[in-house]
Amino acid sequence: MITYAAMSGLGLLFVGALGWKVFQLVKAPRDTALRAVTLCLISAACSLVLATPPFAHRIDSLGGPGAPRLVQNLFVLSMVYWLMCFYLYSAAAATADGNRRARREALLLALAAIGLVVATVAAGGHDDGGGFRGSDLRDPALVSFYLIADLYLCYALSMALRWTCAYARASQRPLATGLWLTAAGIGAMAASCAIRTVLTVVRWQGGTVPLAVTRATGLTVAIAVPLFLVGVSYPGVATRIAAVRLRRQHRRMYRRLGPLWELLHEAYPEHSLDRMPSGRWHDHLRPFGGHRRYYRRVIECRDGLVRISPQLAPAEGAAQGRPGWADDTADRLWAALHGERHPAASAQAVAVAMPLTHSLEDDVRQLAELSDAVRRRRVVAGAEQTDRGSVTS
Repeated sequence: MITYAAMSGLGLLFVGALGWKVFQLVKAPRDTALRAVTLCLISAACSLVLATPPFAHRIDSLGGPGAPRLVQNLFVLSMVYWLMCFYLYSAAAATADGNRRARREALLLALAAIGLVVATVAAGGHDDGGGFRGSDLRDPALVSFYLIADLYLCYALSMALRWTCAYARASQRPLATGLWLTAAGIGAMAASCAIRTVLTVVRWQGGTVPLAVTRATGLTVAIAVPLFLVGVSYPGVATRIAAVRLRRQHRRMYRRLGPLWELLHEAYPEHSLDRMPSGRWHDHLRPFGGHRRYYRRVIECRDGLVRISPQLAPAEGAAQGRPGWADDTADRLWAALHGERHPAASAQAVAVAMPLTHSLEDDVRQLAELSDAVRRRRVVAGAEQTDRGSVTS
């Protein structure tokens, strides 16, 4: 039950990582590094799927007992080749250089693949199709098969590990965190392949390998693969989480700016940046619709304040955040926009609710404080109007 649950979790993790990379590749089909990562995951997926009994039996019936092992290992070699290509395309100063180096590595991959095919054919009739533990490694063909596969994997994984560590040291989070997780997975796989190479030689020479050692190498790979997948997926997932948080923050500030925007929009409707607004449901379905509405509201609020600012006396200490500045400014703004305007001392705009820094976040916070004050001023105005109505009646 635990093994089944672990395999199911690994399968879901794999499907999620592969689906995310395919989605990214569809959006950027010319990104060679992204294409390499996607083909790496596709090769790994094919290796895992084709090793399952239904597919393995079908391949066995078509190509013989050694065919499933050959097909699976060819996809594993392809996986590490495309992993190397990711770094080749990313690190190369020019695309042509990356392509040239990738072609050189493809030649080495082709030689290894030919070696596996020749070894499988040479094993012929005495190959029972068993795995590493079940194969008779005193057979030169079978031992050649495993040595070729393991040596190529050790080489490719070692190169990928070196590049991954170099990139991780030079990167910032969350990319660095994902790269270190990926490096841990690649390092564990490389160590497992190196150990299995030694075990292959020992068994070829007639030695006996304890079952616990063989199981330990398998457990190492079982831990390394999820680490690799998590590392590959981590930067994208972390970026998505950060994007969701930013979207929620923008939505909250958008609502908070509502009272100020409504007050200024009523006075200056021509400042609207969207004269022909689409339906709200359609706007919400757009990927960046919420961000666009947020920035539009900030700009429209600032435009309205610039327009009305000559009618306002500068709020003393507003920029320094003096207690009560927002309520003072809201009172003057309310009076200026409701028929109590005074002649402007100057035709030039003056600073209203301006922060000390040039940060957009600080600017929005100043506007939000003023908007909160406008909301309070609206409540007071409503209460005053109710009181006057009561007195009149």
